[in-house]
Amino acid sequence: MFLKSEDDHCSLINAKKYFKLAMELAQTLKRSQLSEKFSFVKEYIDAHNNLGMLQMDLDNPEEAKTYLLKGLDICDEEELSENDDGRSRLHHNLGNVFTELRKWDKAREHIQKDIVICNKIGHCQGEAKGYINLGELHYKVQKYDEAMTCYAKALHLAKLLEDEDALVDQINQNMQIVNEALKVRNEIEKEEQVLKKLVRKTEMTRGTDGERKCLLQQYSSLVHLIEKASIIFAWMKYHAYAKKRKKIASQLYDTEKLGDSFLAIGESYHKLRKFDKALKWYTKSWEKYEVIGNLEGQAMAKINIGNTFDSKGDWESALASFEEGYRIAVKANKPSTQLAALENMHYSQMIRFDNVEEARRLRALIDKLKNSASEYFGVHDVDGGLCSETESDADQPPDGVSDTGFSPTKSEFCNKKLKFRDSADQSCEDLPLNSLFGTKKLAKRKTSCTSSTNPSDCLLRSLSKSSSSQAGTMGRKRTRIVLSDDEENAEVLCSGGLANVHDEDNMASFPHDMLYKVAGEDVATSDNFKSGKQQCTNVQKDQWDVSPVASKCIVNACTAMNIEESTCSDKSRTSRSDHNNFRFSSPHKAAENSKLYANDNTIHANSVCADEHCKHIVVKIGEDYVHIEQELCIIGSSLSIEQLKVEVACMYYIQLPCEKRSRGLVPVIQHVKYDGRVLESFEAVDVLNDHLSRKSCLEASLGVWVPKPLVELYTQCCKELSELPNMNVLKQLYNQEVSEDEIVVSGCELQEISVTPLVNAINKHQTVAALDLSHNLLGNGTMEKLKKVFTASHQSYGGLALDLHSNRFGPTALFQVCECKVLYSRLEVLNISRNRLTDACASYISTILQKCKALYSLNIEQCYITSRTVQKIADSLDSGSALTHLYLGYNHPVSGNAIMNVLAKLTSLNDFQELGLSGLKLSKSVVEKLCELVKKTSLSDLILGSTSIGNDGALEIFQSLSEKNPETGKLDLSSCGLTSVCIPRLNTGVSLLNSILELNLGGNPIMEEGGTELASLLTNPQCSLKVLILCKCQLGIPQVLGILKGLSENCHLEELNLAENVHNLDELHTDPNLSKSSIASEKEICTGCSQLEVPDSEDDAEGSIAATSASVHNSECKLLIEELSTAIEMAKHLQRLDLSNNGFSQEAGQRLYTSWALHSRSGIAQKHIQGNVIHLSVQGVKCCGTKPCCQKL
Repeated sequence: MFLKSEDDHCSLINAKKYFKLAMELAQTLKRSQLSEKFSFVKEYIDAHNNLGMLQMDLDNPEEAKTYLLKGLDICDEEELSENDDGRSRLHHNLGNVFTELRKWDKAREHIQKDIVICNKIGHCQGEAKGYINLGELHYKVQKYDEAMTCYAKALHLAKLLEDEDALVDQINQNMQIVNEALKVRNEIEKEEQVLKKLVRKTEMTRGTDGERKCLLQQYSSLVHLIEKASIIFAWMKYHAYAKKRKKIASQLYDTEKLGDSFLAIGESYHKLRKFDKALKWYTKSWEKYEVIGNLEGQAMAKINIGNTFDSKGDWESALASFEEGYRIAVKANKPSTQLAALENMHYSQMIRFDNVEEARRLRALIDKLKNSASEYFGVHDVDGGLCSETESDADQPPDGVSDTGFSPTKSEFCNKKLKFRDSADQSCEDLPLNSLFGTKKLAKRKTSCTSSTNPSDCLLRSLSKSSSSQAGTMGRKRTRIVLSDDEENAEVLCSGGLANVHDEDNMASFPHDMLYKVAGEDVATSDNFKSGKQQCTNVQKDQWDVSPVASKCIVNACTAMNIEESTCSDKSRTSRSDHNNFRFSSPHKAAENSKLYANDNTIHANSVCADEHCKHIVVKIGEDYVHIEQELCIIGSSLSIEQLKVEVACMYYIQLPCEKRSRGLVPVIQHVKYDGRVLESFEAVDVLNDHLSRKSCLEASLGVWVPKPLVELYTQCCKELSELPNMNVLKQLYNQEVSEDEIVVSGCELQEISVTPLVNAINKHQTVAALDLSHNLLGNGTMEKLKKVFTASHQSYGGLALDLHSNRFGPTALFQVCECKVLYSRLEVLNISRNRLTDACASYISTILQKCKALYSLNIEQCYITSRTVQKIADSLDSGSALTHLYLGYNHPVSGNAIMNVLAKLTSLNDFQELGLSGLKLSKSVVEKLCELVKKTSLSDLILGSTSIGNDGALEIFQSLSEKNPETGKLDLSSCGLTSVCIPRLNTGVSLLNSILELNLGGNPIMEEGGTELASLLTNPQCSLKVLILCKCQLGIPQVLGILKGLSENCHLEELNLAENVHNLDELHTDPNLSKSSIASEKEICTGCSQLEVPDSEDDAEGSIAATSASVHNSECKLLIEELSTAIEMAKHLQRLDLSNNGFSQEAGQRLYTSWALHSRSGIAQKHIQGNVIHLSVQGVKCCGTKPCCQKL
């Protein structure tokens, strides 16, 4: 009754009340057992289902999950059949809840269970709807092929039913929408290519008049990418684009664009349900808008902050943010933003706080604002059931604006939806609960329709009009309100707010809101509920952007931008002249050279940028000036002089005249000076800030010119193809630590087209000993090009190492290796891990193993192969094979028999040295076979991370290794489930202590007992460990300190990782071993472990206790830092130490670094202290940044 009420303002709250009473009554009747015939169990379960979905409608997915899971628990307790229809409803709705929570695996699990139950009980209609929901799940994660497969199954089932034309139409429309999404994804891929070209073009136009234009073009491209990513719910891509957009906005020094970018980043985190990070970026956005006095931007940010608080459950803070947003919007005189704030305030008061009177007052304000806005924009309500906006307004762009998006398709879809709704609404007597929410209730609360005889039709038309792309919308789960980013843009009033149709970017909207989801499963009211649940199921709940309760809007940051101006309508920034963020300037003409990179590339004689906002590092080389982006040279909190030298050298080289570059020599920067002082390895950023504030120059002196012919060949090939050189490639080719025959271009974002100049350069270079193309976006076409290069080269002998991991190669890439006969005698190392090879590569790998006689290292980890391919590898090995290194990890499913067959073949290879089986689940029999391999071969490196071998397996391996005379080298037992039981065995085996050089025990719960044993191990003079990894071992503070103290007499250990071993610095209270001699240093540092406030009142006994506790805690923190500092100072031979994520503040990190730098180690002391990161190292030892797959243990 209350759900059907159109006049009772509190009907939803009353519905909640009576649902709870129904549940309590059902529970009472169930317990009373008045009749054996009626147990009321199903009613009790349905009550939980109803309350769960009501919580979902109230935007409380966690509470909804609790009710629904409780319903499943009751099913188990009451021993209901696994195929009970009540279970089906619960699984169906749990699938929806977990989809909202972005827990895709759990959502899929419950939806599939719903489908299975419906199939077994012969409920064809329910099974079809289950496939619809599964298709929608795939749609939301951009798995469109799987989505189409599910919809096809649903369509087949629906056509078997009688009188289900509406369901068939719904499925057909969903399939249409998926096809449109495929088009959007293709557009994204094309736009990404455009963006990459713009990035390369921008790099070449630094220092010219065209640089700002290129940056603005990049910004525009990213706006379009963000917009399209939101259309298909690709929130991870959205986040990446928003980050890049922030970077470009920073280079443009446009505060408003930066604020808009922060808003977009915040929204991406919001959509990803990372609410703390969303708050951080929304707050940054508000701060930027506040600096420039942009009132509308401030209001938008406040509304989004409120929505984030609401999602976190902090409703009071949410309401306060909404009210602040409204106050600012009123001050800015922005009706659309005022309406958004009021809708959210109304939602909070009515739903969150049950404040009916205040909610009514706010509703009156909303209605008044809508009427005034309607009069202002000249939009009138139309009798006959139409919403406040007209059909033409919704489906057609304004004059002078071309619709380049999907609006024709959207209009077509909208018309289909209206017809479907009309037909469905004829039988509202049997509507399920959620359909009633979406029609009667929502029409009353959320629309401004007057004299509408069909509220549901009005609602649907409202939704179809307001469904749009991410660009410029408001509404996380409510009706959308579109904000204009330009004062000249026209706005039209829609039923839920103001809909913006101002430019082609906003009109390029995709009807993703029209993807239907079966809502009829939401609430059960009778045993035969499911048979009639589809009558009116086209309520748009799939998007989680429309809910049958009061409007609760979120401001979107992706409104289409006017590129030359800022993005918000209050253009109140300070005027300043545009400047050239140039990268190179010279008093000489270089017109010949400029033709390679940009037609308008002129050379300037300026030493510094004239604009006060310029943030480039200006370096003088003779009479020339090079301008470098500062972020490229910042590592942690320090300026990396070595990185600066590389950046300067590459930029200087690329602007040299052609005759100088044709010599094949590149410059080496010898010194960089500031105020006459030579800057050392890592300088504090303070030096850089002083340099920027004074508008002075760093001075670089050239040393020798060294041969790097491939650098010259690469730039020449770029010129021949009219391509801009990839600066990342150029810097890696410049690397002085790599010989001429080694080509390392990892992580340069190379694709099939952009790699062509490099391949051509390699072809001209001829001699190649090692080629590393890892971490790019290369496919089979690149491998075909490389085959031609190797075949055409005159180098028929000499080893070749080929590293292709982490690309997009398929199985036929290995076919090219098989077809290249030159590689039969040359190929020694092949790393093609982290590519989707699948079992289709089995025959190719077999051929490579048989024909490439020099091959000694093969890495096919994480290549999606199974036992079939592993068995093929075993069959291909014989005693004459040169293989010494084999890595098969992170593939599944791989059977124990297949692994044992490989191990048996490896036993015949006497020279075999290293085996990687990480990520494979090893049984006891496999471990025994592995121990046999250890004993019979010269195996020195064993990589067994995440193999679940446990203590027993580890002890067997220790025993086998202790019987070997040669050095074991590396042993990786990370995340294997080891405990402290294993550590004493390491300490007692003398031969084992002498042989292991690198040991990884990270991710094992070694705990305090194991930490004590490890400290003892390190003090043992027989210990030869050079690398020890103990991250995530739950050691605790005392053991971390004990291990560091144990290094005072250890002259072997060079690298130690103790990250993430302290979860709570309150452990300090339990440490009885902290020295009392450090009390005198209390004034030196406070680590920030505790920030308790001391009460002002001395009479407050509790406050006094708190003050005493805080004082004691701070003292203990300081004592700890002193103890750690002393231990670090005594560990003289250590070259790298990781203490990240242990709860230490940055001040504490600085204190530890001071001790680290006191004694001269094997190199100059370095640090990387930022946030929770504390890395201490020496020059030449890289502390971080290396990808896990590229790291050597």
